[in-house]
Amino acid sequence: MGKQEKEKTMQDGGEQTMEEAFGRLNDILGELDNGGQSLEEAFALYTEGMKMVRLCNDKIDKVEKQCRILDENGESHEF
Repeated sequence: MGKQEKEKTMQDGGEQTMEEAFGRLNDILGELDNGGQSLEEAFALYTEGMKMVRLCNDKIDKVEKQCRILDENGESHEF
């Protein structure tokens, strides 16, 4: 999925997968690392990056809550 398609997915209210969010976060870090943006552009990238971090954290939290360990009696316990 290209950058424009990803941006359209987010604008349309579609939810990104964790892999897409990590990919976009990586792109943002590369753009910031290369420099050349105005302060406003850099801040916009930073803000978008923080949204990606929150999205990933939320997804990880959701998966962690779903993880359970089954003991030898077949009873589930939180991981």
